[in-house]
Amino acid sequence: MLPLVDANASLQQAYLDYLNALKASSFSGDIETSYASRLAVATDNSVYQKLPQAVIFPRSVEDLSLIGQLANQHNEVRFSARGGGTGTNGQSLTDGLVVDLSRHMNQILDFNAKEHWVKVQAGVVKDQLNDFLRPHGYFFAPDLSTSNRATIGGMINTDASGQGSLVYGKTSDHVLALRSVLVDGTLLESAPLDTEKARALASESSSIGKVVGQVLRSCEQKREQILAKFPRLNRFLTGYDLEHVFDESMQHFDLSRIITGSEGSLAFVAEAKINVTPIAPYKCLINVKYDSFESALRHAPAMVAARATSVETVDSKVLNLARQDIVWHSVSGLIEDVPGKDLQGLNMVEYNAEAPEDMEEKIATLTRMLEQSISSQEHGVIGYQLSYDTTEIGKIYAMRKKAVGLLGKSKSSQKPVAFAEDTAVPPEKLADFIMEFRALLDGKGLQYGMFGHVDAGVLHVRPALDLCDPAQEALMQEISDQVVALVAKYGGLMWGEHGKGYRSEYGPAFFGEELFTELRKIKAAFDPLNKMNPGKICTPLDSTEALVKVSDTKRGAYDRQIPVSIRQSFEPAMNCNGNGLCFNYDAQSPMCPSSKITRDRRHSPKGRAGLMREWLRLLSNQGVDIQKLESSPVRAGIWQKWRNGRAPGNQADYSHQVKEAMDGCLACKACASQCPVNVDVPGFRARFLNLYYSRYARPLKDYLVGNIEKMAPRLALAPKLINRIMGLPLVESILRNQIGYVDPPMLSAPTLRQRLDRQTVEFDFEALRNLSQEERGRHILIVQDPFTSFYEAGLIVDLVELSRKLGFKPILLPFKPNGKPQHVKGFLREFAATARSSADFLNEVAELDIPMVGVDASLVLCYRDEYTKTLGSNRGRFTVLLVHEWLQQLELPRVSDNKRGQAFALFAHCTEKTALPASEKQWQTLFDGMGVSLSPVAVGCCGMAGTYGHETVHLDNSRGIFELSWQQAISRFQPEQILATGYSCRSQTARFAGFKPKHPLQAMLALLEEK
Repeated sequence: MLPLVDANASLQQAYLDYLNALKASSFSGDIETSYASRLAVATDNSVYQKLPQAVIFPRSVEDLSLIGQLANQHNEVRFSARGGGTGTNGQSLTDGLVVDLSRHMNQILDFNAKEHWVKVQAGVVKDQLNDFLRPHGYFFAPDLSTSNRATIGGMINTDASGQGSLVYGKTSDHVLALRSVLVDGTLLESAPLDTEKARALASESSSIGKVVGQVLRSCEQKREQILAKFPRLNRFLTGYDLEHVFDESMQHFDLSRIITGSEGSLAFVAEAKINVTPIAPYKCLINVKYDSFESALRHAPAMVAARATSVETVDSKVLNLARQDIVWHSVSGLIEDVPGKDLQGLNMVEYNAEAPEDMEEKIATLTRMLEQSISSQEHGVIGYQLSYDTTEIGKIYAMRKKAVGLLGKSKSSQKPVAFAEDTAVPPEKLADFIMEFRALLDGKGLQYGMFGHVDAGVLHVRPALDLCDPAQEALMQEISDQVVALVAKYGGLMWGEHGKGYRSEYGPAFFGEELFTELRKIKAAFDPLNKMNPGKICTPLDSTEALVKVSDTKRGAYDRQIPVSIRQSFEPAMNCNGNGLCFNYDAQSPMCPSSKITRDRRHSPKGRAGLMREWLRLLSNQGVDIQKLESSPVRAGIWQKWRNGRAPGNQADYSHQVKEAMDGCLACKACASQCPVNVDVPGFRARFLNLYYSRYARPLKDYLVGNIEKMAPRLALAPKLINRIMGLPLVESILRNQIGYVDPPMLSAPTLRQRLDRQTVEFDFEALRNLSQEERGRHILIVQDPFTSFYEAGLIVDLVELSRKLGFKPILLPFKPNGKPQHVKGFLREFAATARSSADFLNEVAELDIPMVGVDASLVLCYRDEYTKTLGSNRGRFTVLLVHEWLQQLELPRVSDNKRGQAFALFAHCTEKTALPASEKQWQTLFDGMGVSLSPVAVGCCGMAGTYGHETVHLDNSRGIFELSWQQAISRFQPEQILATGYSCRSQTARFAGFKPKHPLQAMLALLEEK
């Protein structure tokens, strides 16, 4: 029994009427109403969940205007604009319509280097903009931890800041002009203008006239109260920036200041003209190490006084989490431990300068101070390290940025929660404030991590709570109330960086009744019917609608409906905290290629985890015990499966929507290591497919893929005949149109066994066991995989020859199915049997104490990951090494002088370099040892991913993924320079670039043969 969409998922009639009108209009964007699409935007990076009625993806300003115009005829309809969905306080969540500008409105429109400005659409990602600006010597300064997925529109709506704000300010300090759309569809162009011109505009009876008039009255008449009420803080966010609408002389008026930070509650921001900052040519980062976090906090003002550009801090909890993550391998040499000392806190002090002497003078002053502190054992300073290399500095900041997500990586059911983590107090009071904050949390027995911007008085504090526990949820409200009182005591406020959202209920207390009334007047002028993100910031004057509250419905309220045992069993899906690192825009990042090519939130680890959680919830509510179903599956017969698929009622089965999202996954497993909390989509995807196909019929191509390891040895008995048959137009047409399979690989002819001598292919266990330890030490055992053995036999032959060149006797182990294709397609019972059989065989072979070496990373890593998860302790202790892991144990000969000028480019398999982050460097070291240059190339996924690229339905996306990064990177090199570790990668390059790269071992062999 699989769940149908529950009744609460149906659309309200008022919204259906509006959406039908929008579809019938000239609207050119996308409209999505499926349950899955709505669920994908029902959460953000906060603890809240709210299911919208639909998701609208406009393509232009005209589309946005049309959305507003039609809303005039549908008063019940509500909207919330959405960008990257990185808000930590539910700013973009709504039960109305989500208007997502990130999918289509993501173009850089204009750039003027001479005048230092750029014009962009709201959906442009911050890192995307800086990648565009960097060759011109500029950058957009506000630096967020979510910069690889946060949009400029989102930054404007939350007035985002981040690292370096003491010098560079926040987003509102960089906005030159906005192009927005009011709720009635009116286009609003806002930029600084003379106050008198603003008064003239206010006299008009138009929507814009009413807005300008109200903002003028509120900000001018209450100027004295505004200046007196708002504290002088670098990070102060008012929601509607009443103070800076006017300049100090009151001669200029800027309506953009009201819109910036308004969280989409006033208008849709469509385009922005923003200033950009020249990149300082000289940079240095000093990592100052402390014996305690308190020491780091109390010493931070001295860093600011030393004229630093920025001062960032992290505590020992964050550092220890980073040490356990894939990110640490890139920074371990840059943040070394101090011998005999316990590193408990870190201040990252950055200096930027136009002239080297200016920066060196500042650094010399600071380092003298640090040396004195170390020698006198003052201020808790235990050491420091300097980094001048921009790449190294980038790696350190990448670690710091990932700390946001790493805090969610906890084995306990209590996870660090963002709800009171961007408090802002005067920097000189920060240490005392934090000590009292820590006492508050310690008194409740809570664990927490801390990091932040100590130069601006902002620190991120995330207490660990289990929001599936109603008592813990109530504790969150209690802590919120207490922190509000605490920040007021220290002259600060609750929201120093991440906006209000569901904390809007505290607004009246901070503003006071008089000024909060002015906010409500402004809201009424912009949005009299409370259609724009209602409940956030404030409600229109005279409105009886309530503000959202900290106590509103959270994701935990839904998750707690899933039994604890199920939540624990599906931990990789349940752990997703919405951080959204999987939305990484960078095409060179291996993280989730399906998300990059589709720009569809469903097709991301976060989207798939959310869909899976809801699937589990619906199953639980229908009384289905999923663990029992998995252990004792009730599988429908072929006829019943066919009938299930044809039954009209089953077309509404929510499982179909989950399955659609899971089908788009390439099973590359980058998410399993790249995600801060290790959301492993291929793992729970396989479990889902296993159960889904117990009810519904499988496509024939799944059986072909799942049984490839059984078929390949049989097909290889007559490779030329099979290849000839596969190349027939009729067969190709049947494969493409009836089975859904394209570009099938050709079998190797001659076969592997035909190419190798009898001594190599005959594995004699007893003969090997009778060898001495020394004799066994000169052997290697080659573990076959179906792809290289049967479709790329020449590579295995070259491995044999390479091992002989290095003085070893290679022996080919008998082919044993690995099971990876079965796991990918969800044949879990079959995979378990395959894994047991192969593990038994490999454990027996391991007794010989001879290195076992495999070539294809995805299958070798399957022995380490999926086998362990499936077999547990029954997996045994066998080890299969990848080629570079084996070569690392050897001393490779150097090549002749005339060969040392060769330079190779390494294109690593995405599964390999994410699961084994040091692998690229290890290959580089091996080639360096031979005297040859090898440079790793930053690329994402090639788009093949096993059989994904061969499936007709995925062909366009497969090609598109290849074009995102591989195609461009390949064009920079000659074909003979390119080395690729993955079978899939080599096949994909042959298909779309017209040549097949060599494996690094083949390049090594050629170098040794030419010696």
